[in-house]
Amino acid sequence: MVRLPLTPAEAERGQRLGALLRRARGERSMLETALDARVSPETLRKIESGRVATPAFPTVAAIADVLGLSLDEVWAEINRPELGADPAASRSSAREWLAS
Repeated sequence: MVRLPLTPAEAERGQRLGALLRRARGERSMLETALDARVSPETLRKIESGRVATPAFPTVAAIADVLGLSLDEVWAEINRPELGADPAASRSSAREWLAS
């Protein structure tokens, strides 16, 4: 499978997601969090560092659940409106993310 290069917006959302998960994890270990979410510690590390900017929805949902984050909180954080942003583009991105 060939992955297309990330757009700057996708890379930025990945950075926001990683920062949110790191903050929510707090003092909890990455290993404990990953095991509770049933993902590999390497996967969690890559998501938190922004190296995996577009993780699968079930992966994000599992990690968010373990950290006590609602998916609404996650979505709001990674899609904060930027100056001049098109709200319709955010809705289409949501449909694509949910479909993955």
